[in-house]
Amino acid sequence: MLAVLLGFCAIAVHLSALAGPHPRSVRPDSLRSLAAAAGAPSRAATVQEVRALWVLRTSLSSPAAVQQLVQSARDNGFNVLLVQVRGRGDAYYQSNLEPRAADLSKQPDTFDPLASVIEAARPAGLQVHAWVNVNFISSAADLPGAREHIIHRHPEWLMVPRDLAQDLARVDPESPAYVGKLARWTRAQSAGIEGLYSSPLVPAAVEHTVAVIRDIAKHYRIDGVHLDYIRYPSDRFDYSRAAVRAFAATIQPKLTAAVRSHLDSLERDDLFAYTDAFPGEWRQFRVNRLTALVRRLREVVKAERQDASVTVATAPDLQEARDGRLQDWGAWLENGLVDAICPMAYTPEAARFAEHIAAARQVAGERPIWAGIGAYRLTPTQTIENIQAARKLGASGIVLFSYDSMTDPRQSTPDYLAIVSRAAFGRRIAATGSR
Repeated sequence: MLAVLLGFCAIAVHLSALAGPHPRSVRPDSLRSLAAAAGAPSRAATVQEVRALWVLRTSLSSPAAVQQLVQSARDNGFNVLLVQVRGRGDAYYQSNLEPRAADLSKQPDTFDPLASVIEAARPAGLQVHAWVNVNFISSAADLPGAREHIIHRHPEWLMVPRDLAQDLARVDPESPAYVGKLARWTRAQSAGIEGLYSSPLVPAAVEHTVAVIRDIAKHYRIDGVHLDYIRYPSDRFDYSRAAVRAFAATIQPKLTAAVRSHLDSLERDDLFAYTDAFPGEWRQFRVNRLTALVRRLREVVKAERQDASVTVATAPDLQEARDGRLQDWGAWLENGLVDAICPMAYTPEAARFAEHIAAARQVAGERPIWAGIGAYRLTPTQTIENIQAARKLGASGIVLFSYDSMTDPRQSTPDYLAIVSRAAFGRRIAATGSR
């Protein structure tokens, strides 16, 4: 019976390939469901050392780019692709929840980048993980044009910095001035505020994020979901009205009537009345809500794809992550909320890289870490040395950032991937293999 079912599945996949890209109603998972039901083994169990590539959405913009990606990864000995399918609150897959990415405007509506990667990667022996930017949803310099984008439909979901909060609290979120003020403030920052973020403190925003992840896990036969930007821009966010009110509602039942009345009177003129009165609780509230979001996302992934892994890109230093980004990835590991962390140890200094990975390894204990290597700012020799160092330190694998930079002749050494592959993975391929 198993052989018959698998044979039927193979025929379905073959017919699917002849038919071309899949619309939403005919996604790759439906074509392989019989094999899964028949007890096909999890691909996650077949990977020994993780040799992964972070793949930016720009490499998913055409069928030819997808084919080149898969061929290059296969030829150069990689086994996992983390493909960015939600970059800025948009979709590089078929979605009814978020707008189709503007970069796909020249492609037919039937072109589904995620489905295409999965179809090409399976016979090449590659795992495909959906890389999702969670809270980071828009550039501040180039706002989305699609009117169905979050920032236009629900500006009240956006995180707000303390510096702007009192001023912005007097502006109706439905007014164009609301997003305009927030975007201008963000653009003026030189402290590394990447763009506009949705808030893990606003229940409706959380439910939307959960729905997006559920949609991907349900309709695509992915091997994992990779969470990125699941953090605050800094510890001075989120002071939006909705977030501050959520905190006040949480702490009010613990207060005496007199204290509550006093703070309520102050709050009429001071948005920060409750947050400043209980700074420790306010900080922990934000940390806990972010952790709760991670838990929700894991639950929906596992409900739809029990064998799919949940991994997260983190700041390499746990104390820095906690203090600066309110991201307690140590607790996420300890409580089994993620299957592996990917500390982004992007330093060009070899000794510093080793320190980052060693420290993360110590926190993780027996739990896996995939060492994130900033190849975009390293020579091939430096990347090879970092791979070797990560192995010696007990990392379960490595992830290189990024495929796109290493294959762009304007940014990197010619045949960067081939050089790394020969030295680090023992591959013997032609010099043009990375193109």
